[in-house]
Amino acid sequence: MKPHIICHMAASVDGRTLLDRWHPDDAIDPRHFERIHRELGGDAWLVGRVTAEEFAWGAPYPTRTDEKFSRTTWIAGRADSYAVILDAKGKIAWGRSEIDGDAIIVALTRQVSDAHLAGLRADGVSYCFAGDSTLDLVQLAQVLNSDFGIRRLLLEGGGHANAAFLEAGLIDELSLIIAPAIDGAPSSPSVFESRSMRPSLAVQGMSLQSCETLDGGAVWLRYSIVNR
Repeated sequence: MKPHIICHMAASVDGRTLLDRWHPDDAIDPRHFERIHRELGGDAWLVGRVTAEEFAWGAPYPTRTDEKFSRTTWIAGRADSYAVILDAKGKIAWGRSEIDGDAIIVALTRQVSDAHLAGLRADGVSYCFAGDSTLDLVQLAQVLNSDFGIRRLLLEGGGHANAAFLEAGLIDELSLIIAPAIDGAPSSPSVFESRSMRPSLAVQGMSLQSCETLDGGAVWLRYSIVNR
């Protein structure tokens, strides 16, 4: 089994997600995103490595260790809520075990070094594996459910991570806040950014479940997604 996965994002009317490039720059109250995040009731949220790096506090981990670790899930401790980080190659040194009270889980591939695993253990950071050299997101979803008991997961970007889950047919809902703002730059990150020029999307249908007007003119759209 996998968790019920909701992609929750905020974007300008042209689908861009970098708030400091929007015009006007005060187009949305940032509290909208956090309020809806809580209302969606996830027991975990997930972001990619680039997004996650802003939360890391640690100095780089040592590059060598005499310890050997099996490539199986390691749980530092059980928690009521989790922050799941995609870090396929093990690049982030955390220096912390939680983000705003949510225990960190790092999703790795089996090529990650024993030295990096030793660093994660020293920081009290849980980790799991999905794939040998690239992340297998279908397997990861199953591991998060079976090993950590995650039943409702909020996928919150960036665009590459969101697109990878979309292409894998794993997203069940889209929760999208559209702000009354425009970015306009072709290089700005967007809600979904495939690494392929011709992505193979699993989406067969989308149904609007609700539409709510927020203070300041933003709109919250919620869609259910049918995948192949």
